[in-house]
Amino acid sequence: MYVTYYPDLAVSGAKEAIESLTYLAKELGVKKMVLLSGKGETEAEACEKIVMNSGMDYTIVRASWFNQNWSESFFLDPILSGEVALPMSDVLIPFVDANDIAEVTATVLLDDTYNVEIIEVTGPELITYKDIINIISKTSNRKLNFYDITLEQYIDGMKQMQIPNDVVWLIEYLFSHVLTNPKNQLVVNDIERVLGRKAKTFLEYAQETAKTGIWSQVEVQ
Repeated sequence: MYVTYYPDLAVSGAKEAIESLTYLAKELGVKKMVLLSGKGETEAEACEKIVMNSGMDYTIVRASWFNQNWSESFFLDPILSGEVALPMSDVLIPFVDANDIAEVTATVLLDDTYNVEIIEVTGPELITYKDIINIISKTSNRKLNFYDITLEQYIDGMKQMQIPNDVVWLIEYLFSHVLTNPKNQLVVNDIERVLGRKAKTFLEYAQETAKTGIWSQVEVQ
């Protein structure tokens, strides 16, 4: 079985849920579990250990931040508004494509060669938020204004938008603990090792995504 926990293994209750699911899976005869985890998250690593110590075969897939956050998740609205304000704009991040993650997880689920391994999935390059906004702007033919703000300002803005407290907590945690973790500022070639091809670049993702028109919708203020 393949397990992914929404919104993140770092949130309250995730460890207990993974513990219960893992126990039940073993009781029902599941032979192997593939767990999608996050790079550099202490809480996620606690969940990994539950699976690793379960007595079942397993593969842990640790992922960097997803490219699709910019087209399917919380970074999309600022792109549509044309005004993007983010903290830590110079931090280098190996953004990874969700389709690459899907192909890796399917491969390791079906191939026992990767049993009892931790696979780390990252993109093939380190890029900053400023780089990303420039790439999206060019591929979508839109003018995007970027503002470098503090984490405190970003969190205050989320609260003013009445975003749920658990989501605010998660975003603050990811920015303050995960993005700044040196382990997350490394490119790993596990996608190439498992799939026999290079990981998708952010530019390739942006070019494909721009063709869908998702970034061409203009948000009316």
